[in-house]
Amino acid sequence: MPLGQVLDRCEPLLRLQQRLAAANAHMDAVRPLLPPALSRQVRSGPTDQDSWTLLATNPAVAAKLRQLLPRLEAALKHNGCAARTIRIRVQAPSL
Repeated sequence: MPLGQVLDRCEPLLRLQQRLAAANAHMDAVRPLLPPALSRQVRSGPTDQDSWTLLATNPAVAAKLRQLLPRLEAALKHNGCAARTIRIRVQAPSL
């Protein structure tokens, strides 16, 4: 059996791909609301059934994101994203 078919049937990998696609869709929904300077400091984090995590590079960026939360959550709802809430976490950028 070709490797591609094996991977297509791997349930854990399929779930991971679905979660990654959902996180990317969430980020696409909120990116237009982020000022360019802020957008460069924010990354999409994990998503689960009812929440999504935004990763900020520092506490100041996280504070600004918290101010924008109502607008960001409204954008998710408007775009039909599954996540109802957004969590903000500070995570330094990888080198």
